[in-house]
Amino acid sequence: MNPSQNNEAAPAQCRACSAPLEHTFVDLGKSPPCEAFLRADQLEAGEVFYPLHALVCSQCFLVQLKDYVDADSIFDDYAYFSSFSDSWLEHARKYCADMTERFGLTTDSFCVEVASNDGYLLQNFVRAKIPCLGIEPSWTVAEAALKVGVQSVQEFFGRETAKKVRAEHGAANLMSANNVVAHVPDINDFVGGFQELLAPEGVVTLEFPHLARLMDQVQYDTIYHEHFSYLSFTTIVGILKAQGLAVFDVQKLASHGGSLRVFAQHSDTGVHAIEKAVKALLQEETKLGFKELHTYLRFTELVEKSKRETLKFLIQAKEEGKRVVAYGAPGKGNTLLNYCGIRSDLIEFAVDRNPYKHGRFTPGTQIPIFPPEALEESQPDYILILPWNLESEIRKQLSHAREWGAKFVIPIPTIQILD
Repeated sequence: MNPSQNNEAAPAQCRACSAPLEHTFVDLGKSPPCEAFLRADQLEAGEVFYPLHALVCSQCFLVQLKDYVDADSIFDDYAYFSSFSDSWLEHARKYCADMTERFGLTTDSFCVEVASNDGYLLQNFVRAKIPCLGIEPSWTVAEAALKVGVQSVQEFFGRETAKKVRAEHGAANLMSANNVVAHVPDINDFVGGFQELLAPEGVVTLEFPHLARLMDQVQYDTIYHEHFSYLSFTTIVGILKAQGLAVFDVQKLASHGGSLRVFAQHSDTGVHAIEKAVKALLQEETKLGFKELHTYLRFTELVEKSKRETLKFLIQAKEEGKRVVAYGAPGKGNTLLNYCGIRSDLIEFAVDRNPYKHGRFTPGTQIPIFPPEALEESQPDYILILPWNLESEIRKQLSHAREWGAKFVIPIPTIQILD
């Protein structure tokens, strides 16, 4: 048997095209859901670990996890609040300004964001008096959105939700979905919802981490249970096309370690010309081998090397009597900690700006999480930045750490030590 294949008698099916899933992209072992932060009274109870085994479809080349964890359990009491990142708030502000100008949005328009979180993006449309609505399944963040004037429908998005929203509010001129298409187990129903709710000449924008960047920069820590799919441009174009949506533009973004913003419209009623960037990126991915299976099967070796380098640094620091703490407790950080087997013997504690996480512990590895002020109190030798995609923002916030000689450590793609 090919070593890249599962040892299962009946392979799972690709969530996009239903072809058999037989090939491993990378196997990161088992870990708890990445946002399942523990209270102190839960530390002695058992935690449930699920496989983080990413597979690749040999037909449409969608990289994906099986539905190991139910989406309801992931997003019921959700700990991720978008507004705790200053750079992400600025990203959202600029997006709203750009879309308003490019597509002529007015007070007569209607904008919908899917996975609207705590209102971080739609609050900009509220301020501009452009009618808008969020669709958000998690009550924790939907409640926060109300405080900034963003009305939200608390449901998972798909065709049925889209029909209900359209019947009550009308069709949407602009639909936004930032970092959510990867989060849905039924990707065809999700994309089909845009086709249902979008006005005839409306526009959908999707933002998601680009698989090309994940592979090139060995961003294995962005693989976790709430991310069911990992998308190339080639694959998302095919998924959208199958649901009656045509891509007419694409932009490369720096956010989340390298993302794409894809613009789509109805295949039959859309009015926007196809930009040159669409053909260019499809050609680029073809040259990179994104239509060839062997391109995906090389990833495991790079991930294993990154793990060895991370552990080598932490063990050496410990043996030298150096203190290491982590800045940030993001989902990606929990994948890295669990895959590498890192606990409080190597990283004393983590700090995070999100008060929800204070006094809690990282899932699986049970590292305590404190407010950022704990850094000044402990003055560690190394600060491991787990949300490495926010490196520049965090280094500015912590510029005072140089006063006690601390150094920053970036774990991805391999260990980098920065003054």
